[in-house]
Parts: sequence; structure tokens; C-alpha cells
Amino acid sequence: MRFRDQVLVFDADDTLWENNVLFERVIDDFLDWLEHPTLDRTEIRAILDDVEAANAAAHGYGSKVFLRSLGECLERLYERPATEEERRRIDELVVALVEHRVELVPGVAETLAELGTRHRLLLLTKGDPEEQRRKLDASDLAHHFGDIHIVAEKDVDVYLWLAREHDLTPANTWMIGNSPKSDILPARQAGMNAVFIPNDNTWVLEQTELDPDDERVLRLRTFPELLDHF
Repeated sequence: MRFRDQVLVFDADDTLWENNVLFERVIDDFLDWLEHPTLDRTEIRAILDDVEAANAAAHGYGSKVFLRSLGECLERLYERPATEEERRRIDELVVALVEHRVELVPGVAETLAELGTRHRLLLLTKGDPEEQRRKLDASDLAHHFGDIHIVAEKDVDVYLWLAREHDLTPANTWMIGNSPKSDILPARQAGMNAVFIPNDNTWVLEQTELDPDDERVLRLRTFPELLDHF
């Protein structure tokens, strides 16, 4: 079955382009660099996840908050403030996030171009506005979307606002993304449909269980498979 004349709302990070894999590479380097006398990598990673969760709730998302989390993780591990040398090393690790070129998920550009000929496309992404705009500009994808929204968080209130802002009919609106927590569940709570396209590198804090019996969640393996349905 192919749906026609729909409104397709796209997530950006780890849906249109790779994102969290870059953070994971920095975390691996961070864990390689740390030398803790009693804790192993798994235990340190659990502490970092706790710090990241707290900072995401208090300060949002993006490389600046991530940098803060690495510093606070180190301070929690060693029970002392980070030295200037340690802060400089953490800064060096995170530079790669800011300077790394955008790597599109395979098939994204071609798929958006075709979908745009028969559907209305919107972009809804969360994070630091300056950072997200930089990635969007580097991606050369902005022209595919009728409107672009960068928000601090993607919860049910944001999806309800989006529906009002664009006079959307929930039954004809689909949120497309890789995050169960930010893309799928809140969109469904707002009455929209959803397309779940998993990414192997999705951030652990974006993971949660989805109802396997929810018939209004379309599950795909790859981004180009959207063309089989829309």
C-alpha cells in the first residue's frame, strides 16, 4: 500500500545524517585516555551516561553539552576538579565533532527529492540551533523542506504545536525518525502516524520500547524504503 498526499515530518540526526556514531568515537577515545585504578570501561560508561542524562535535562543537547559531560564525568571519577591539561585534552577530543563533515545516510538525498514531488516535507530536529543549522547547511538538504524547526526537546507538546502551526491532519501526518523516545512515541501520543527507521548507533538515552502491535507505526530497515510506501 502506498500513501498519497501525506505530510512527512523528518528527524535529522541519525535519520538524515550520521550523528551519534561521531559521539561514540569520541567516547571511545575518552575511555582509552582515562586511567582509573578500579573501574573498567563499562562502569565508567555507566557513570558518563548518568551525567549525560542529567545535563541533557538541564542544558539540552549538542557538542557543548557533551563537552561539559565529559569534564563532569572525569571530576566525578577522580573526586576533584579537572586540571587545565585534562580540560585541554577533552577539548581536543571534542573538536572532531565540530569540524567533522556531515555524512548523509545512504539514499537520503535521492529519496527526499522523489518524496518531495508528491508529499509535503517538514523537518523537526532538536539540539543547539547554531550547531543544527551548521549541519543542515553542510548537508545541502534544506531545500527539500517547506519548513524547518529546531527545538530544545521533542515531546508530545511540540508535536501538538507543530500540528497547530501547520494545520496538520494527524491521520495524514507521519513522523519519520530513528529515536523511539523523541520521534515515535511522542508523535503517536499527538495522534500522528510514525515511521521507525532504526540506526545501529542511536544514543542509549533515546532508546525505549515500542508497542509491537501499534499498526500506525511503520517499521522500515532503510531510508530509501520510504519510496515503497509514500
